[in-house]
Amino acid sequence: MKFDLHTHHERCGHATGTIAEYVEEAINVGLYVIGISDHSPYFAHKDDQPFPHIAMARSEFGRYVAEVLRVKEIYKDHIEVLLGVESDYFADKIDIYREVFAAYPFDYIIGSVHQTRGVSIFNRNRWKGLGPTEQTAEKKVYYELIRQSAECGLFQILGHIDAMKGYFPAFSDIAGAEAEVDAALQAVAANDLAIEINTSGKTKDVGGWYPSDAILERALHFGVDVTFGSDAHVTERIGDDLELVRQRLKEIGFSRWVFFRKKEKIVVPI
Repeated sequence: MKFDLHTHHERCGHATGTIAEYVEEAINVGLYVIGISDHSPYFAHKDDQPFPHIAMARSEFGRYVAEVLRVKEIYKDHIEVLLGVESDYFADKIDIYREVFAAYPFDYIIGSVHQTRGVSIFNRNRWKGLGPTEQTAEKKVYYELIRQSAECGLFQILGHIDAMKGYFPAFSDIAGAEAEVDAALQAVAANDLAIEINTSGKTKDVGGWYPSDAILERALHFGVDVTFGSDAHVTERIGDDLELVRQRLKEIGFSRWVFFRKKEKIVVPI
């Protein structure tokens, strides 16, 4: 069974295409399940849409959910459409997000750490002038936030858990944060979540996928479930590298991956 749980659309301001166009492309490439998971608004911000090219407006969120549910009904005889969302993890704002999301029938919520210490993980400049000790400290903070996100009780999937390497490939080689990485993975397993294999790394400087094989090997060791997400921002990337990911997971030793329906884990043999 082929599925893709991580897709974005024109509402977020940095993707193209309508929800229906993503669903149609998913049918064209032979998927059985497509998850719609655009970036949630910044619910805790005073403005309706403080960052128009990062996330949808708060006033658009209800319309987003309604459109996904409408498209789900239209295409129900052709493909299963799941209602998802990708949410930032802000430790001090999590209850605001929890209250908003509780009003909607989500199949799953992807929790992603996109900022640490108030700076985007994709900001190349954050690494300038940092020596090994400071780099290790930044990596520790990142994985501590990922651990917290696994334990907050809001998410079913954690998104791209080493995406900090996107524009700083040397991130993977920063030593000294192994305990924090393991603690994050153990929290994922303990809370029965999944991490995604996210193929959008190929669109960044690092190339390839998130997370690294080394992290996937540790995830297998701790009994962490995995899922698949292209993180498509254009329809052409739906299901991108899915078969290559499936083969690599088999080589690492995984025998299953999962998706979520009504927040229940659905196990699929690899």
